[in-house]
Amino acid sequence: MQKELSEIFRLETAKTNGVLISVSHVRVSPDLSVARVHLSIFPSERGTEMIANINANATAIRYDLAGRLRYQLRRTPELTFYIDDSLDYIEHIDELLKQ
Repeated sequence: MQKELSEIFRLETAKTNGVLISVSHVRVSPDLSVARVHLSIFPSERGTEMIANINANATAIRYDLAGRLRYQLRRTPELTFYIDDSLDYIEHIDELLKQ
């Protein structure tokens, strides 16, 4: 699922100028009904704007994912997207260590 979502976002971000979106990790509930997708967005200043747009288009992304995984999953889970801010946290720790 992570690989297919990464491919979907790679194709879509080719249309947006200067924004890179990568799928950090996907957590799926035990009953496979909900998937929490954590995205790393560069530049991070546009992260909240991009997450809002992605969550608004979550049904279209789910439909595209269902087409790609139709032979592997019986039911495609509901997708919710979150910002993975671990890179920002790492940068903040590095800045603190340099001081």
